[in-house]
Amino acid sequence: MGDILSQSEIDALLNALSSGEDNVMINNEEEEKKVRIYNFARPSKFGKEQLRTLEVIFENYSRLVASFLTGYLRTATQIEVANAEQLTYNEFSNSLLNPVILGIVDFSPMKGSIIVDLSANVGYAIIDRVLGGSGDTLKKTREFTEIEKILLSRILTQSISYLVEPWENVCHVSPRLDKLETNSQFAQIMSPNEMIALVTLSIKLGEVEGLINFCIPHLVIEPIMDKLNTKHWFAGNEAESSNFRNQVEAKLETAKIPISAVVGRTTITVDEFIGLQVGDVITLDSYVNSDFKIKVGNLIKFYGKPGISHGKNAIQITSLIGKED
Repeated sequence: MGDILSQSEIDALLNALSSGEDNVMINNEEEEKKVRIYNFARPSKFGKEQLRTLEVIFENYSRLVASFLTGYLRTATQIEVANAEQLTYNEFSNSLLNPVILGIVDFSPMKGSIIVDLSANVGYAIIDRVLGGSGDTLKKTREFTEIEKILLSRILTQSISYLVEPWENVCHVSPRLDKLETNSQFAQIMSPNEMIALVTLSIKLGEVEGLINFCIPHLVIEPIMDKLNTKHWFAGNEAESSNFRNQVEAKLETAKIPISAVVGRTTITVDEFIGLQVGDVITLDSYVNSDFKIKVGNLIKFYGKPGISHGKNAIQITSLIGKED
């Protein structure tokens, strides 16, 4: 049995016949519908724009922490953002090799925690530098001692505090190091199938190179996902810059500056200076009717005449000195 024509196709055929057309083209093909593939086992919860914003945030964070470590460890430190991607927490945890340096960070006021993963070789180099060494790493990995964990906790606590400023344009956060783990099995803070954003920073401490990974669960930053875009971030930056400029201008307007009026100048010898007595007259380089030079700081900005205002000595400005003068 042949294909059955639909009512619209029959109407089109009758209209074509009545108009005298010989060749009638009936399109039987339905428009193709675009189907978006969705992986329920690994759903996409971070858009490209949101991952890019995270890169921008951590680029600012990298500069702050690099300056801190350079001054604290007295050695050149370079930190750059290498990548930002989304994956499951199980994929992240399976990539960790013991011993590890995992900082569980309370990301208040967000509900939940994020994880900071520091390469073990960089951790050894930091400890060596803090204890007065040259910043070399160990050739063979071993477990960290309790004293070394305390030293690393102090460094991580200070480094994490620098997260506040880069996140300020998105939301105000108060990160706090909750605990330090050196075994990845004790850092199961979420479901293995939970999606996370993994921001990877490359660090070079002297001659030692490694990585710093920030594991940010989607559940933690879900309330602020709509703000996680570069447009909002840069808009916040512009608003902050404008506010900062207004504050500076307000401070400048109320700042006090020294102003002095120079009656005149002259030069005398040391012998003449020693011989000065009461009643002596010192001749200046100006006349009685000459205008005084009015200085703002060390610069001559105005000319003026002396007088009295409300019973106090005063100077009346008679002319301004421009840049060309």
